[in-house]
Amino acid sequence: MKWIAIWGVIAITACLLAGVLAAMKNRDHSPWMAWTFIFPPLVLVLLLLPRYRGVRPPRPSIDEQEHRSLSGH
Repeated sequence: MKWIAIWGVIAITACLLAGVLAAMKNRDHSPWMAWTFIFPPLVLVLLLLPRYRGVRPPRPSIDEQEHRSLSGH
């Protein structure tokens, strides 16, 4: 039981750290937080990535994503 609790603390810490790092590197924080929660060592990959230059492309809304999936694009 102790290892599950330790893993949970590590996963949550990695998730929060990935959110902060992704924002600092001008990257979308949502997928980084999700993937580092599942696989915490991905924080190291995020640390090694360069800062994204320029404007980050806007994320489509849920309605736009649904429309694209229904229309086959």
